[in-house]
Amino acid sequence: MPFRPVLPAYSPPPLRAWGTTWRVLVALSTGALTFGGTLLSFPDGSDVLFALDLLLGLAAVVLMLWRRRRPLTIALVVSAISAVSASSAGALSIIVVSVSARRRWREVLAIGVVWIGAGYAYEQIVSTEVQVSWWAALLASALVYAVCVAVGFYIGGRRETLQNLEERAVRAEREQAARVDQARTAERSRIAREMHDVLAHRISLVAMHSGALAYRDDLTREETRATATIVRDNAYLALAELREVLGVLRDVASGATEPDRPQPTLGALPDLVEESRAAGTAVTCTVLAQTAEALASLPETTSRNAFRILQEALTNARKHAAGAPVELGLSGVPGGRLDIVLRNPVPEPAALASTGPDLPASGMGLAGLTERAKLAGGELTHGIDQGGQFAVRAWLPWP
Repeated sequence: MPFRPVLPAYSPPPLRAWGTTWRVLVALSTGALTFGGTLLSFPDGSDVLFALDLLLGLAAVVLMLWRRRRPLTIALVVSAISAVSASSAGALSIIVVSVSARRRWREVLAIGVVWIGAGYAYEQIVSTEVQVSWWAALLASALVYAVCVAVGFYIGGRRETLQNLEERAVRAEREQAARVDQARTAERSRIAREMHDVLAHRISLVAMHSGALAYRDDLTREETRATATIVRDNAYLALAELREVLGVLRDVASGATEPDRPQPTLGALPDLVEESRAAGTAVTCTVLAQTAEALASLPETTSRNAFRILQEALTNARKHAAGAPVELGLSGVPGGRLDIVLRNPVPEPAALASTGPDLPASGMGLAGLTERAKLAGGELTHGIDQGGQFAVRAWLPWP
């Protein structure tokens, strides 16, 4: 089936009172001039035609006011009226220009046939003293009609162009607003992810140790003091890291190229492991020798993302499998990818109940890790592996 372009629907602008007024004045004045030009050519005893011409001319002006509701019908009726009314020329011209602005060739051709036929009929019905050949009458009618059609097409094209420009401007504003909303949403997600990654680890340690103080009454004074010290230190560290993240976000928002304080990378992995062990999680960390030797060449962004993944994975294990041993592994070489694996046994319901109250979960830890890995060009999966352990596996590109 051949392709046929679909033209936009034409919708003329609404007319105001002044727009209607000046059109009526132009129609009346043009009709009066046309009628006056033929008045002296009327033969004697043409009083009936004289009166009919004026009445039909006024009727044409009235019909002109309805041209937008029934454009084709009004144009055909007024064209037929012009066969016996020269005073309808002004109204008919405005109607033809208005209909031609719709830029529909079938309507233009249909009206043109009636227009030219009416012009020829006028010369035959109104027997003027000035004799004009039939072909001259047809040619004159065709020329006047062509001028009206050309003006209408120009006006219609200009209106459609302005309408398209307005639609494009509105569409551009909507797209810009959508882009702003997307950027705002992405920024909020980034801030939420950074806040979660920074605070979840520390707050989980605080919650776990404070829970131990609340549920265990067999602790010695030294053990209670040590646990309280851990809670205090982690609370201070949480505040410090929160200030750090807020400072980084503030610097990025203001266009600064360097944050005030560096973000933790894999260089801080030993400290992270020791903190987890001090919190009661038996962590076994395995890093391939060739990977450990090449970690210094790992890009800072990749190293920072890897650290956040490990930090959140350890926090997740501490929340949902408190006291269970955790196996952590790093492998990879430059020019390939960095593989991260963290496993922990799936605890039994009875074991979970014996560990005290559940630590609060945000529900966005693993989802945030998945998004972080994806944004870094890698991938993260999690679930029960073949050995029945819960495993978090991720890889990040290592250029």
